[in-house]
Amino acid sequence: MRWKKTLQMADVHCEGEIGKVITGGVIDVPGKTMLDKMNYINEVDDSLRRLVVLEPRGCLQMSVNLLLPPTRPEAHAGFIVLQADKAHPMSGSNCICVVTALLELGMLPMAEPMTTVVLDTPAGLVTARAQCKEGRCTSVSLDMVPSFVEKLDAVIETAEFGAIKADIAFGGVYYALVDVDQVGLTIAPENARELATQGVRLKGLINEQIHVCHPLLKELDEVAYVMFRNRLDKSTYQTCTTLPPGRVDRSPCGTGSSANLATLSARGLVEVGDKLTSRSTIGGEFKVELLGLTEVGGKPAVLPRVTGRAWVYGLHQLGVDPDDPLSEGFMLSDTWGEGF
Repeated sequence: MRWKKTLQMADVHCEGEIGKVITGGVIDVPGKTMLDKMNYINEVDDSLRRLVVLEPRGCLQMSVNLLLPPTRPEAHAGFIVLQADKAHPMSGSNCICVVTALLELGMLPMAEPMTTVVLDTPAGLVTARAQCKEGRCTSVSLDMVPSFVEKLDAVIETAEFGAIKADIAFGGVYYALVDVDQVGLTIAPENARELATQGVRLKGLINEQIHVCHPLLKELDEVAYVMFRNRLDKSTYQTCTTLPPGRVDRSPCGTGSSANLATLSARGLVEVGDKLTSRSTIGGEFKVELLGLTEVGGKPAVLPRVTGRAWVYGLHQLGVDPDDPLSEGFMLSDTWGEGF
């Protein structure tokens, strides 16, 4: 064996959304804060992201979570989400994958019936409470970062659908929340390809027409994802988050559900203590609770709690031969679609 780099990874999924976890092989990334480290990956050296996410070692339908030493003393571990387009600051499903891997693999001690884990993310601290039984995390509840509305009913001009409305909200990253009937589709597995294509198109248009900037984290200054939504009843929402360059989240999406909760609160449709269900394209569910109200940089904000499940399904070692011409990874439009 003559690998020039070796990584250990845990294979994990949260309600069908793959969130692999790098458990060994990376000591640290330059930067004083987790946000600095994410920016280093995005702006200086993204070779690790390309290595683990792109073909032939990765694939479009996954995220990879990089575990790092925490930069804040109250946190047990830090992590950064690596995805097809770049590193991202926060993801609910990936938080659940990370906590499950940390506890079930013995990287942090598990206590039954509940273990508390504090995660250092580029978007802020996230407190996770894992329900544990017989060595297994049966569910993980996340006290998400404060979520707030940037703009309700923002009008977006499109060539295909005319003027549509989107709620712009922050749930860990910025989302554009679009009622799915505006694009003539339903949230269903057979529509996943078209939903992904339309979501990527809309993301580009929205960032051209709407400017956002987090009041405290100035580097978070774009709409990262479009989430299509459909209200099924008073407390249940179908959700379909579309991710660059063109796929749909298999999970109900924790950060998107948090952003959606902020819009419902702003409209007076939910109150503190209310519990909702977010249901994914393939039927997986997150429970979403409004814990309380706060503010972020003068903006009214909500404190969401998101609860979901993850499963560790494999362990593997990944390496790179020094003569491998594809060590930087590659993309093809057959799976990546228009977003390529």
